[in-house]
Amino acid sequence: MRAVPELIRAYVPRRYVTLGTDGFGRSDTRQALRSFFEVDRESIVIAALKALADEREIGADVVRAARERYRKTVGAGDAPWQR
Repeated sequence: MRAVPELIRAYVPRRYVTLGTDGFGRSDTRQALRSFFEVDRESIVIAALKALADEREIGADVVRAARERYRKTVGAGDAPWQR
């Protein structure tokens, strides 16, 4: 769940990205659920790279390459369970 890490957001002076799930009531394998909620290792790598790209620490091309490598499509910006 993201609720616990979100509690310290006000005390972090820079951009703060939380990872986790806010959805409930799904039933599947652990691997499938991690992928669905974007907390599998590939999604975490992409989220970290995206945060670095947003801060202009790396280029957007690095994020694109990771999405292609891990076969992750660009979402609509909504939480996965809202797509």
